[in-house]
Amino acid sequence: MIEFDHVSKVYPNGVKGLDDVTLKIDQGEFVGIIGLSGAGKSTLIRTINKMHDITQGTLTVNGKNVSELKGKELRKFRRGIGMIFQSFNLVNRTTVIKNVLTAKVPEMPFWRTLLGVYTRDEKLEALENLDKVGILDKAYTRADQLSGGQQQRVALARTLAQNPKIILADEPVAALDPVTAKQVMDDFKKVNREMNISILINIHHVELALEYADRIIGIRAGKIVYDGPSSAVTQEVLDEIYKGGQEEAAPVPENGEKEA
Repeated sequence: MIEFDHVSKVYPNGVKGLDDVTLKIDQGEFVGIIGLSGAGKSTLIRTINKMHDITQGTLTVNGKNVSELKGKELRKFRRGIGMIFQSFNLVNRTTVIKNVLTAKVPEMPFWRTLLGVYTRDEKLEALENLDKVGILDKAYTRADQLSGGQQQRVALARTLAQNPKIILADEPVAALDPVTAKQVMDDFKKVNREMNISILINIHHVELALEYADRIIGIRAGKIVYDGPSSAVTQEVLDEIYKGGQEEAAPVPENGEKEA
């Protein structure tokens, strides 16, 4: 599904966001991307849907060379990739179901977009996606009346309405308390397993990454310094990923197993 072949990204100020990255991510994988702030985590996932252009190498997603995409072809390509941010990007003064239905706007005729007219099937699909993330009962509640965790679930339901094959999540639980963060991660895991959607999460919470992701990619200064099963991550691996930084990685249990 996703293949980086010696990919580098250099920003205009000379900073290297990615430095000769080569990796392959298959359909249905759940990947946690960890590293210090500024290590290149966000850059890695944002090149996948061409939010950032790469500088060197080849990035192939779903058989397409991402660097060559533009215009209508790029917009169509992005429809197959969901993107979730730390900020929920909801329309606060409207209902939850209408927020989910906005995912259909790019496919709708202009007159329906202008009048806010949705078909019965579109509304049923929106309700089904809300049910998948456990907030069907909030469908007709205004978004600004929800908790942070509920708002992030709405964002996930809206993304599911795109029918994506890939979901990219950039610090989706950073603003949530530990209990709510685990609930949202449960939703990501459920979507991954039941719908076979590839999920790549850029995450600061190492313990959550080890608990939920099947595969961990560790980045330091734009380079991949670890790529392997979460079950194989040791304290030595974490020390290598976070070497020289101020952030502290959560200790790995001595038996090497992921924390429950």
